[in-house]
Amino acid sequence: MKTFMANEQTVTRKWYVVDAAGAPLGRLASQVAAVLRGKNKPEFTPHVDTGDFVIVINSDKVALTGKKLEQKMKRHHTLYMGGLKEVKYDKYIAEKSDEAVYEAVKGMLPKNSLGRKMLKKLRVYKGADHKHEAQKPEPMKLVEKRYN
Repeated sequence: MKTFMANEQTVTRKWYVVDAAGAPLGRLASQVAAVLRGKNKPEFTPHVDTGDFVIVINSDKVALTGKKLEQKMKRHHTLYMGGLKEVKYDKYIAEKSDEAVYEAVKGMLPKNSLGRKMLKKLRVYKGADHKHEAQKPEPMKLVEKRYN
């Protein structure tokens, strides 16, 4: 029995649009990362980019559970001495919600050239409109994970 290995020429890509309004940031990012990687397809191959394009709209309405808005910090370093900058997530999402979603998805993709290639298929918009109508994106429903 032969093992199927996809290659770049045989991959067919689709476009999906995701409405992030009210969705928890981590769950949204993990499901978007899985589609970008191609894990939702039967022909998934780990060393080949088999993923689809994803458009995330309404990123300014993304949710964080618990007290993360007040307690979680966005940190980056300026590469100068004492240059650690911290911003609380409520201010970060109010100002740069598209960047917050982008960084969350980026953290869930492979940290190599393949991951950078997958990340180029992600588009994030603050509002409800986007400029990719010509690609005829299909709506992607997020899976709610509830444990009772």
